[in-house]
Amino acid sequence: MKSPSGRWIVFTTVLGSGMAFLDSTVVNVALPRLGEDLGASMSGLQWTVNAYTLTLAGLILLGGSLGDRYGRRKIFVIGVAWFAIASALCGLAPNIQTLILARALQGIGGALLTPGSLAIIQSSFVREDRPRAVGVWSGLGGVAGAVGPLLGGWLVETAGWRWVFLINLPIAALVAVTAVRHVPETKDETATGRFDVLGAALAALALAGITYGLIERGSAIPLASAIVGVALGVAFVLLEARRSHGGAVSALVPVRVFASREFTAVNVVTLIMYAAMGVVFFLLVVELQVAAGFSPIAAGCSMLPVMVLMLLLSPRAGELGRRIGPRLPMTAGILVCSGGLLLMSRVGPGSSYLVDVLPAVTVFGLGLSAAVAPLTATVLATADERFAGVASGVNNAVARTGSLLAVAAIPPLVGLTGAAYTSPIEFTSGFRAAMMVSAAMMVGAAILTFVTIRTNALREPERKTACELTAPPLETGERIDPSEETREHA
Repeated sequence: MKSPSGRWIVFTTVLGSGMAFLDSTVVNVALPRLGEDLGASMSGLQWTVNAYTLTLAGLILLGGSLGDRYGRRKIFVIGVAWFAIASALCGLAPNIQTLILARALQGIGGALLTPGSLAIIQSSFVREDRPRAVGVWSGLGGVAGAVGPLLGGWLVETAGWRWVFLINLPIAALVAVTAVRHVPETKDETATGRFDVLGAALAALALAGITYGLIERGSAIPLASAIVGVALGVAFVLLEARRSHGGAVSALVPVRVFASREFTAVNVVTLIMYAAMGVVFFLLVVELQVAAGFSPIAAGCSMLPVMVLMLLLSPRAGELGRRIGPRLPMTAGILVCSGGLLLMSRVGPGSSYLVDVLPAVTVFGLGLSAAVAPLTATVLATADERFAGVASGVNNAVARTGSLLAVAAIPPLVGLTGAAYTSPIEFTSGFRAAMMVSAAMMVGAAILTFVTIRTNALREPERKTACELTAPPLETGERIDPSEETREHA
């Protein structure tokens, strides 16, 4: 973190992953104008969000494996380029169907670049510097998610909703240049076997079937789609279990990565927590425009406290988690998030920003600041380091899957269907119910965290892997990597 090379790595990975995460939130503030312009229904708006999340969640594991095998920087740069091309297609879409297809292509690019960003940090910094680096990555990534609605609102008002997508082109160009010039290449030299293309296809199709069933429910076809999706999910689990025991094809998700009980538990916490977050980012900025009468840019500005708090506090939360352990910061942070969601349930027609919105988003931002960095560091610390890309991919896939399923299931569950986003009273009723459901999910995630995560989860002795021996960590200040002597002998 103290050396120029370390700062360039953090800058590049944060900007790249932040671009992908920003796009998962920046679109939300444009949904009312986008829906009106393209004549979309409520399900069309859900698909605009979920088509991106679907391919991202379904293929992110393959993206992590590709990075481990062929080089994390190489796959990261390919993902950035793919993302830029798909963004251009989104910006030029003539109808809602084309936009949904282009969003699905965008998610593929995100699946290639997102796991590589965190895996690059994991394999480039010495162990004692990783929690702080991950904290910076988490904090600035959270900033990207929070600034998304602000940027989206400004673009919608000044240039039109299409520029919500076109703005990615110059950002992607900058990320690609800095990655090629300043990010070292790392890979897992022990990786063997062919890629699990069938596993990736089963995962993506399972999520697609379940998502379609949740969004379009009400007839036999969506129900059948959901049942087929569940069956494909079971087939995916059985296939990965069989391929983890060896063979010509490497498992997409090696069973060994779940050998740690804490790794499994923290991913379940991630699933629940990001499900609630997905609902908030999808519905809040729409509620502010539809019911409270905010302009797009005012609705986007409502999330500024989250951005500022994540920027200021996440690195410190990562360091605190390293010193006292992740259990208490994560538990407290998730509970505070729940309190913020309860406050958000007060938002409706006639709401004031200072009285109704600001306290809610501030409390929510404080909770995220405390929880996200220790959670991310725990994911990496509880998995074997040679599975850095896979572990990062699993956690990202879990997070996106939580958001995907929640955005698909909760709006219809609380009555947000058809043209509900054009009716302030109808939308507010559903929004308030959705915030209560999301708050309850956060409480469940906090309880699970306290029960399953050890205080010293980030203090495990360093494990040497072949991957580490072929990719010497960067110098950070005056610290010396304790495995330096091992590499010299190798």
